[in-house]
Amino acid sequence: SSGINAEWPLRPGMILASGANVILTTGGIDDMCLKYFVDVGALAVRRCKKEDLKRIARASGATLVASLSNLEGEESFEPAFLGAAEEVVQERICDDELIIIKGTKAKPAASIILRGANDIYVDEMDRSVHDSLCAVKRVIESKSVVPGGGCVEAALSIYLENFATSLGSREQLAIAEFAHAMLVIPKTLVVNAAKDSTELVAKLRAFHNASQTIEAKRQFKWIGLDLENGKCRDNKDAGVLEPEMSKVKSLKFATEAAITILRIDDMIKIYQPSKEDPNSYSNAVKRGQL
Repeated sequence: SSGINAEWPLRPGMILASGANVILTTGGIDDMCLKYFVDVGALAVRRCKKEDLKRIARASGATLVASLSNLEGEESFEPAFLGAAEEVVQERICDDELIIIKGTKAKPAASIILRGANDIYVDEMDRSVHDSLCAVKRVIESKSVVPGGGCVEAALSIYLENFATSLGSREQLAIAEFAHAMLVIPKTLVVNAAKDSTELVAKLRAFHNASQTIEAKRQFKWIGLDLENGKCRDNKDAGVLEPEMSKVKSLKFATEAAITILRIDDMIKIYQPSKEDPNSYSNAVKRGQL
């Protein structure tokens, strides 16, 4: 096209003629091609991770181009493939040179840079930040939260126990056992905090029983465990919340796993026959050799 300089190689010429001034690729770039990019003031970055390029394309509105070939069998590069950002700079942070893209056009994006004393500390920080982001993601997906600290499990346990007494069949036993199993979560939380699980869980059950049987104490339904102080408190006001989706899925998966195990009637184990050494001490004694 008219925008291509005759001195440029064909492929870099098509990319630069489209108006691109930042080029990111997963492969390598020949040193001769890099010279042309430098001459026109374009930034070319090679050997980028494909995962990073997908995120950049999503944020800037660009299109990942696997090949320059078009439907006619010729090579071309359209300006529609380009994304936009306010600024692309190279900055040095600690011992690393980073390419920072600011003000992306299509979607807002942010990066979190973690710094620590050593790699182990940074890896632990990375896992903590990842868990936090996943929790926020779950909340946005489910659009609802429930109080944490064993509140949901204790309330379900009381409700199922009362419901089991209304049945006059064998189902009463199954529901009562399921209600008892719900207390494993608050008990485990208390034990991990080095507190008295028997006393705290008993107090928690008393609060939820009152909330479900006494109308004037309905506000007790938000009561959960305060493991720092070893007491029960209103976890809704304290801000101790969990995504509803995660709570429902954990209960479903645990129930399905228990049902799968209960469906197993018999278990057959095949033991591999032991290979005894004929020259062992015990065999020598039996043969009267010792």
